[in-house]
Amino acid sequence: MSTPAVPSVLFVCVHNAGRSQMAAAFLTHLGGDRVQVRSAGSAPADTVNPAVVEAMREIGIDISAEVPKVLTVEAVEASDAVITMGCGDACPYFPGKRYLDWKLDDPAGQGVDAVRPIRDQIEQRIRTLLAELGIEAAV
Repeated sequence: MSTPAVPSVLFVCVHNAGRSQMAAAFLTHLGGDRVQVRSAGSAPADTVNPAVVEAMREIGIDISAEVPKVLTVEAVEASDAVITMGCGDACPYFPGKRYLDWKLDDPAGQGVDAVRPIRDQIEQRIRTLLAELGIEAAV
């Protein structure tokens, strides 16, 4: 008996150090093993933004061990949905994939106070995405 495939979502932003890391963490946290999650950047930074790590820690999600990853064609090909956050034309396009572009402020160079509202917007978008995928969010 085979297990049905779970949907796969790829989050992409330029540096993979803020928005895409938060989105991936929320989807992993709220979707669990009912969704496969990836994140990447078109020009990845060396580390995840410390203000982003702190903002996520405040709500009980630890992303301190995450590292920015480079966007690959393979990651896009392996994903059912690709959600971009300001990567522009750097993201490869493949027919048959679901693409969404989330307009969100960039937390780069911002403090925790500026990151919190971005974090909260991302959480709401993730909850909506889970509903669209037919996956009940964990509490």
